[in-house]
Amino acid sequence: MGAYLIRRFLLMLLTLFGMSVLIFVMLRLVPGNITDIIFDSAGFVNPAQKAKIERQLGLDQPIVTQYVAWIAGLARGDLGYAFVSEKPAIEEILPRIPVTAKLAVLALVFSVLFGVPLGVISAVRQNTALDYVLRVVSLSGLSLPSFWLGLLILMACVQWFGWIPIYRSTPDNFWREIALLSIPAAAVGFRSSALVMRLTRSSMLEVLRQDYIRTARAKGASDASVNYEHALRNAVLPVVTIIGIEAAFLIGGLIVTETVFNIPGVARFLVEAIRWRDYPIVQNLVMFIAVVVVVVNFIVDMTYVVLDPRIKYEE
Repeated sequence: MGAYLIRRFLLMLLTLFGMSVLIFVMLRLVPGNITDIIFDSAGFVNPAQKAKIERQLGLDQPIVTQYVAWIAGLARGDLGYAFVSEKPAIEEILPRIPVTAKLAVLALVFSVLFGVPLGVISAVRQNTALDYVLRVVSLSGLSLPSFWLGLLILMACVQWFGWIPIYRSTPDNFWREIALLSIPAAAVGFRSSALVMRLTRSSMLEVLRQDYIRTARAKGASDASVNYEHALRNAVLPVVTIIGIEAAFLIGGLIVTETVFNIPGVARFLVEAIRWRDYPIVQNLVMFIAVVVVVVNFIVDMTYVVLDPRIKYEE
């Protein structure tokens, strides 16, 4: 296991290095930078002033020099300065990470709490009226875009309660913030729960047809024991995989939801930074998302060993 962990750690570092190069190069391949945007919006171009600003921002240096300076700063914990606000990038990013993290965790909890039990019930009650209803609900969840569902929720709250559940300012109470974020989390988690539910159902049905399940029933095991102790434990591995993928996706995939509900999170801030070609913000945010994806994938692999003792990682 020790050798595997070392290899996996080195692979994670190699993946992050490749991501850093890809992010850095692609940003600079996009036509225009922040100086072009500023001068175009002003309606005039002063070449001397433009060159001065590029020199101050370090944009006149070769790409390799800029990349080395960025990586060296990351190694020291220095993320640079935001081009737009002229503040340290870490001061712009850090306050937004907890907001997006809370929203993503709530959406993930919603998807697991609803998706897994309903998927099991749908599989156990296959071809019954309840199964058909749950399958229709899951298809609806996969078909409805989260931003459109969010807009419907906003209109419903205005119509029925005369209140718009948008994030105007940071609530002074933790539970108030959780309550406020639970509405957009449910809008996002509905799609994830539908995906988890369908995968849980198909995985459970496949396991329930196995010979050892028939043997357990023949030995007189109760339905609850067969369904939840034998079948569910073996059917949960593909579900863990999709939950891990959804967890990684939610960190960077909440752009439209954060915009609809006016949530000052990472995803919405990333779009604004891309629009202004704010390189330090974009580079560091995308690297943060890449780190989250890599770490979540590693946690999922380690979870396999806990859930299924038959899985062994060779030295």
